[in-house]
Amino acid sequence: MRKKVGVIGAGKWGSALAFALGEKNDVYITSRTKRDMKNFISLEEVLDLDYIIIAIPAQEISQWLKENFVYNNQKILVAAKGIEASTGRFLNEIYAPYVPAKNICFLSGPSFAAEVMKSLPTALVINSLSIQTAKEFSELFPSFIKTYECEDIAGAEVAGAYKNVIAIAAGICDGLGLGKNAAASLISRGLVEMQRFGMSHGAKSESFIGLSGAGDLFLTASSTMSRNFRVGLGLAKNRSQKEILSDLGEVAEGIGTSYALHKINKEANLYLPIASEVYNILEGKDPLDSLRDLLGQ
Repeated sequence: MRKKVGVIGAGKWGSALAFALGEKNDVYITSRTKRDMKNFISLEEVLDLDYIIIAIPAQEISQWLKENFVYNNQKILVAAKGIEASTGRFLNEIYAPYVPAKNICFLSGPSFAAEVMKSLPTALVINSLSIQTAKEFSELFPSFIKTYECEDIAGAEVAGAYKNVIAIAAGICDGLGLGKNAAASLISRGLVEMQRFGMSHGAKSESFIGLSGAGDLFLTASSTMSRNFRVGLGLAKNRSQKEILSDLGEVAEGIGTSYALHKINKEANLYLPIASEVYNILEGKDPLDSLRDLLGQ
């Protein structure tokens, strides 16, 4: 039996999820501004549906929830990845006052929107404290997307956010022409770094060698299809954040997450050399100086 599913956020990822879920369900979509697209309805109508996917960028969600969200016992799947830059809060902490834990899930795993739009094979993880709710969302996904259920929300959140920062570093590495040896070293050490950070926040170590961790990291940190990788390419050419984001025309979550990690680490004092250098480069440090400092650590 087809279910009615709502998607909030009509960017590339929200649109790709709406397309994919439309294989088995009647999918409706909404966004801040009205779009000329199939099944576009008002936010109020979407909020009345039983199953809702929220694909609003991490840095915008706190304000959006405060101003727009009304809880009607819906089941929510969060499709964004990031840590709030201004507070250092994880998405599950931001959503907690609005949606009970049994009704919320978090999507993770390697997934370029452009490939989902082509119905290419994809594997994702639906993370929730309620495996029953996770399974309900799994049933909504199309035949070309394999889903797994997991209870490690902390692991999924840290991996999904942190890999974007490592992807920026990988883009810088590529933009400087440092070679494949350097790229492989950077990505593998980045995996260790985000695992260390995640375990300090209650994540399970095994989450970082699966789809949510290594899978998403390897994808995002190795392709120009990744917005965060392209941010790194721009930084390697000493372009400003403003110029880079203007060219992208989209949100690059790794930037906000870099600032969030810096904020968190001022208090936690963990060993996060790659994330720290990405933050420094975003703040104006020369990428070559960062390279020398990384090699000296």
